Amino acid sequence: MTPDQIILFSLFGAVFGMLLWGRFRYDLVAFTALMLGVVLGVVPTKDAFSGFGHPATLVVALVLIVSAGLVRSGAVLLITRTLVDSTRTLGAHIAIMGGVAGVLSAFMNNVAALALLMPVDIATARKAKRAAGLTLMPLSFATILGGMVTLIGTPPNIIIASIREESLGAPFAMFDFAPVGGVAAIAGMAFVALIGWRLIPSVGDKDAALDPMEALSGYIAELVVPAENPLIGTMYGDLTKAAEAADIGLLGLIRDGKKLRGRATQATLREGDALVLEAAPDALDEFRVSQKLAASDEMRLGLLNKSGDTALVEMVVTQDARIAGKTAQSIGLGWRKRSVLMGIARQGRRITSKIIKTIVKPGDVLLLQTPSSEKDEVIDWLGGLPLAARGLNVTKDSKTWTAIGLFGAAVLAASLGLIYLPVALGLVVVAFVLAGILPIKEIYDHIEWPVVVLLGSMIPLGAALETSGGTELIAGALLAFTDGLPAWMILTVLMVVTMSLSDVLNNTATTIVAAPVAIQMAQTLGVNPDPFLMAVAVAASAAFLTPIGHKNNTLILGPGGYRFGDYWRMGLPLEVIIIAVSIPTLLVVWPL
Repeated sequence: MTPDQIILFSLFGAVFGMLLWGRFRYDLVAFTALMLGVVLGVVPTKDAFSGFGHPATLVVALVLIVSAGLVRSGAVLLITRTLVDSTRTLGAHIAIMGGVAGVLSAFMNNVAALALLMPVDIATARKAKRAAGLTLMPLSFATILGGMVTLIGTPPNIIIASIREESLGAPFAMFDFAPVGGVAAIAGMAFVALIGWRLIPSVGDKDAALDPMEALSGYIAELVVPAENPLIGTMYGDLTKAAEAADIGLLGLIRDGKKLRGRATQATLREGDALVLEAAPDALDEFRVSQKLAASDEMRLGLLNKSGDTALVEMVVTQDARIAGKTAQSIGLGWRKRSVLMGIARQGRRITSKIIKTIVKPGDVLLLQTPSSEKDEVIDWLGGLPLAARGLNVTKDSKTWTAIGLFGAAVLAASLGLIYLPVALGLVVVAFVLAGILPIKEIYDHIEWPVVVLLGSMIPLGAALETSGGTELIAGALLAFTDGLPAWMILTVLMVVTMSLSDVLNNTATTIVAAPVAIQMAQTLGVNPDPFLMAVAVAASAAFLTPIGHKNNTLILGPGGYRFGDYWRMGLPLEVIIIAVSIPTLLVVWPL
């Protein structure tokens, strides 16, 4: 080995040792290794920060922003309320979400599939009061598995097809990957849904899903039945199931300013009826959108929404606050500050009048919808104390289909090769901002910066390993090791080595290195190269041991609260299963 190769292999060994130890955060470890690589001369100074502009890094950042836009637009809520039931058992939820993820990722880029489903999974975990980390890793693995089935499902398949065309004269077709990739995907998903999720470490388990301000989450709020609402003519009691699904408590019905007493559950809903609810802010927003209800001060809220971007804020009412002992209506909250009182949290919870006419008491916690740029001014004017921000957003349900259309068009264009995926996602971000779906000042808040630093640091190191001849050294050793072995064993070794490389390097880089080696091995043996290429295609995608082998695993690292060493627990047996089912299938479908 050359000195550069020795240094690089030592750096990679040290990095993975430190990451598996978990004493220091992964971004610090990776960035330190990059700086050492530059100082030691194995990473050119001009390439030191090239990883931060690499497509893989940009895709990760852009996907997180696009996901936030889909949440804000209500697109995720649309999927959640039609597909996901938070009352299902964990295993059933993982099986259903995994199946949907697998089908989607077969016909769209698997990163885009995860971008669509990740916020749905997080929202479901929050409603079920469980850690998102229990389900995000199975979801990520399912999207990776589904991408193995078609040509467009994952970049390695596209690369394999193009290398086959260059070397053998014709590319693989759209569904040539389906027999082997499909068997591997089905077996892998069955393992993930039945056994695999039980192997995920329980670090931070349930507490991670709970809101640290849960004691202040239950607001008494009021939503009005507007004109032409589908609920008109139905019974108030019929709302119980929908309310329970959204984690909402129905407290009563107000008509003509008076609370209905007696058999309110049998009352037929009319235009202008007000529903009194107890709910957390997110649940209140979800219920409003799903049932097409309006805020109690809908006229003022309409003017507020037209005036620009809005925000949900929480404040505690102090003894000397302007609003203490008064109502939101009497102090002119709406016309003076263009703000709407959405809910009140109060010990004792006895609120019987309309929210806007309820006398606010010291100690109450108010949920306000205000212009984003004026939220601090509104709280100061009211004389309250702001609560620590916890990411409350207003769902812009009027733009749900706009967001879905923009995202779908970008994914379709990228899948058909009309536009480069990072560019397509970048255009979606620009369109989301211009359409008012996502405020520009919030864009960078949605990026997991430690993950960006991890990728940006590791990519130049991986490129240096390839440039120094380190990957060719591995390929040569592989050819020497397999000399004289039967074909099925050679295929097994090829898959093991390709998977191992893919867990360390980017799966695209792994495919570029491994595919020519596969063809050379087949020609040396005098057999059909197609099973060898298919073995590389499956193995390069099956990167389940680390968060850096596949962009999807990197995407869930922060939101799932995982450590670097958490992936192999479910990933290692999954990789073994994929090899075990793929080798016999390869020999049957693609005879030597």
